[in-house]
Amino acid sequence: MIFDSKEEYMSRIRRVVISEEEIKQKLKEAGKFIDSIYDGKPVLLVSILKGAFVFMADLAREVTVPCEISFMAAKSYFEGTESSGNVEITMDLKQDISKYHVVIVEDIIDTGRTLHTLLKILKVREPLSLHVVTLLDKPDRRVVELKADLSLFTIPDYFVIGYGLDYGEYYRSLPYIAEYDYEKGE
Repeated sequence: MIFDSKEEYMSRIRRVVISEEEIKQKLKEAGKFIDSIYDGKPVLLVSILKGAFVFMADLAREVTVPCEISFMAAKSYFEGTESSGNVEITMDLKQDISKYHVVIVEDIIDTGRTLHTLLKILKVREPLSLHVVTLLDKPDRRVVELKADLSLFTIPDYFVIGYGLDYGEYYRSLPYIAEYDYEKGE
């Protein structure tokens, strides 16, 4: 997809669902949650790429306890807007997580398949604890048993963009979360 103008690009935004200010307020709550996990042992924040990178950057600035960051990449969408049901780990952690309290920082839990697979992989590696903080939760779409330790926002079943979430790799840089407008074309 290539846009001919900024107006065409912006016309695909149906409406803002969660404002930049609402996100900032919830980030403080998430930082306090992560601070509460620390008991003198290292905290490792693990961002699931690509969608969670914006959330991870802002969240890390709200955490006041010593922490490290790392990244994993997994995909299940393969160019579309519907999960394929197949999860592929495209980048794994390099460090031994057995000495860390691990916090998975996820952008959105939709069907739950990707995160469910990642949690199984990480549990085998025996971290001190394993928690999930997600920016968005879509429980109506869940096909596996999965619940985040902290969900900043619960949303209904519509396709969202912005604040790291994309449509065709576009819209990640929006400072808010918006509903994508399919009626304007794909």
